[in-house]
Amino acid sequence: MARFAAGKYAYGVSDRSGFRYRLKDMRKEWNGLLVGRDEYEPKHPQLEPVPHVVDAEALRNARPEQNLTQQRDIQYGFAPVGFPTADYLPQSTLEGLGQVGSVTIGGTVADSGSSDSGDSGGGDSGGGY
Repeated sequence: MARFAAGKYAYGVSDRSGFRYRLKDMRKEWNGLLVGRDEYEPKHPQLEPVPHVVDAEALRNARPEQNLTQQRDIQYGFAPVGFPTADYLPQSTLEGLGQVGSVTIGGTVADSGSSDSGDSGGGDSGGGY
């Protein structure tokens, strides 16, 4: 097996900046670059592959639901477009009720004493954009 020299006086050139560093102070990044200690950047966690987790869809010991025909006979105002007289849909037993009334607002409106234009000509009124 080959042995390498200690290299305690050896220098290396950074692959990122081109600066000279002591070889013992240089570090190898995850992408293979040999850089100085102050230039070193660890691998970002978002670059790691995310494990593919699959959610379970099947239920153990599943049973069919009871009284499905009774539940399916209830119609909550469903009227699909293009099928106004579909024979396979149950007839709606819902009845819409509405009422129209009137609202009266009372009280007095205080006069601010300004003209109709809203600006008395005295500087910035604060009503601009």
